[in-house]
Amino acid sequence: MSGLGDLVSNIIGDADAVFLFSPSAANHETFVHGTDVPIVVVAEENNVDAEAFVELPIEFTNITERIRFGLEGGVDHGHIDSGTIVLCAMNLFDDSVDSLMRVRAGEFTHTGIYDLFVNSRAESSVIRNVLEVVIGLGKKGQKGKPVGALFVVGDAGKVMNKSRSLSYNPFEKSHVHVGDPIVDVMLKEFSRLDGAFVISDAGKIVSAYRYLEPSAEGVDIPKGLGTRHMAAGAITRDTNAIAIVLSESDGLVRAFSGGELIFELDPEAY
Repeated sequence: MSGLGDLVSNIIGDADAVFLFSPSAANHETFVHGTDVPIVVVAEENNVDAEAFVELPIEFTNITERIRFGLEGGVDHGHIDSGTIVLCAMNLFDDSVDSLMRVRAGEFTHTGIYDLFVNSRAESSVIRNVLEVVIGLGKKGQKGKPVGALFVVGDAGKVMNKSRSLSYNPFEKSHVHVGDPIVDVMLKEFSRLDGAFVISDAGKIVSAYRYLEPSAEGVDIPKGLGTRHMAAGAITRDTNAIAIVLSESDGLVRAFSGGELIFELDPEAY
C-alpha cells in the first residue's frame, strides 16, 4: 500500500486550494477542519455558508465542463489565480466525496462559459431557463422529429432594431416570461416556425418570428454550421445579447457571446 499512498500524496500534496463541488454540510466541515489550504465551494446554492463560493447555474453532467466552470469562476472572483494547483473534490456516486482530481487552473483554456452566465446583461436564471427549454427541445424535438431553434437573450431593444418580423408576434401584448411551465410549452410549439425568439434581460418574451439582420462580415463560426449559427454569432457581436442555438442537423446546443462560439453540449447528456 505504500506505493499507493505515495501516489495519492503526489496528487494532493502540493495542492494550493480545494474546490468542493456540491458538498454536504458534513463534507464541508471535514475539509475545512482537515486542511490548511483555501476551500472554495462550487454548487447551485451556498447551503454550507462557505466563505468562498462559485454558483453553478446549471448542473453540468460533463465533469470536465463542471470543473472548467468552477475554475473560471474561482479566477473571476479572485479565489485563485491561473497558476493555482487545485484539488477538485466531488461526490459522483453517493453523498460522500468519492472522487479527487488534481488540475492546474491555467491548464484549462478560458472558454467564456462563466462569463456567459455571470457577466451577461441577462440574469443568469433567465439564461438557465432558456437553456432548459432548448435542451428539452433537443431531447424530444417536435412530435418526435428534430427541430432547430434560436433564442436571443438580453439587450432586446438593440436586437429588435437589428431584426424584422416574419409574421404576427404572438407575444406583442403579453407579459409572459421564460421559466413559466405553460410559457415554455408555448415556446416549444412556436419553435417549429422560422425566426428567432427575442427575450429581455429579465426573461420577458419580447417577440417570436424575428429575422435577424446584423452584418455577418467578419463573423467566424466552425465549418459545417449554417445560417442560424451565423446569425447568432453576428447578433451577439453587434449587441450585448447572448444567443442559444439548437441545431436541427446534429442536435447539439450551442451558445454565442461577443460574436464567438462559447460552448456546445449534447442535450442527451443532460
